[in-house]
Amino acid sequence: MRVDLFDFDLPDERIALRPAEPRDSARLLVVDPNSGANTLSDHQVRDLTSFLRPGDAMVFNDTKVIPAQLEGIRHREGAPGQQVSATLHMRAAPDRWKAFAKPGKRIKIGDRIQFGHGENVCALGTLDATVEEKGEGGEITLRFDLSGPALDEAIAAVGHIPLPPYIAAKRPEDERDRADYQTIYAREEGAVAAPTAGLHFTPSLFAALDALGIERHFVTLHVGAGTFLPVKADDTDDHKMHFEIGYVDAATAAKLNAVKARGGRIVCVGTTSLRLIESASAEDGTIKPWQGATGIFITPGYRFKAVDMLMTNFHLPRSTLFMLVSAFAGLDTMRAAYTHAIETGYRFYSYGDGSLLYRKD
Repeated sequence: MRVDLFDFDLPDERIALRPAEPRDSARLLVVDPNSGANTLSDHQVRDLTSFLRPGDAMVFNDTKVIPAQLEGIRHREGAPGQQVSATLHMRAAPDRWKAFAKPGKRIKIGDRIQFGHGENVCALGTLDATVEEKGEGGEITLRFDLSGPALDEAIAAVGHIPLPPYIAAKRPEDERDRADYQTIYAREEGAVAAPTAGLHFTPSLFAALDALGIERHFVTLHVGAGTFLPVKADDTDDHKMHFEIGYVDAATAAKLNAVKARGGRIVCVGTTSLRLIESASAEDGTIKPWQGATGIFITPGYRFKAVDMLMTNFHLPRSTLFMLVSAFAGLDTMRAAYTHAIETGYRFYSYGDGSLLYRKD
């Protein structure tokens, strides 16, 4: 499909720079493409229980954001040191990470990069790495001098929370982001971007869902920085997705299959949990235990196998995520939904408001 079909104009003031307080007071646009004239309705996230029923199951991504934005100095024999930035996006081994580097063109295989200087140092001082591989678009593979838990601790000490570029361009990261840019149920460290639909949930909202009889299940997909990369191709067939690591355990798969068998609905919180569940699903809709790297690219025409409803934030124009929601609820429906959201003051992107989508029949 043509990528420009997924374009729209967003006024700058619609980009949220902080989350709503409390989190579940954010607005919620309910989009039901099967309801005829009443496709769109305006609510708050705390109204979520009005659209679910006992026996439904919500699926959350429990990945935890790490401070994956690193600043350092590149060292090369015969050349002066140069300031570089690296955003880790996928772990390749206990001592290796794939990263997006800036300025990427000036980095060569074999370069040494010393991360951590000034106030940001780990217990051992700086964190050093060697550039082991170099790919396209500024992607590199870093082999660190530390490995495993020791490397994790050093990254936590040296790194910064990697705010999305549309927020980082407007203000610096601060201590508040360490809490704001994390779901209350995050537990599996490894993401460099938050599963942002989950940012709306609070203990009181969980209690309300429990009282209604809504099941709560967790899967893990470590969101990579590739989620922010624009689609530069003119046609979706020419776009290359970046892979992300995740897993669905056997117990969770069995419980979700039982929900489907008794007529309950699977409601994914965020496009990350949806992509993982669809990656783990057979053609007949059965969800299998699954682990590995998924690069599933969902565009209109995709037949959803397992997911019935999707809660998600408002996404960037020409993005793979806007393509995904357009596949789920219909392109015309989602274009109308985004127009309504812009005109009525919804807040967009990671810290913005949410939507609840019914899958188009």
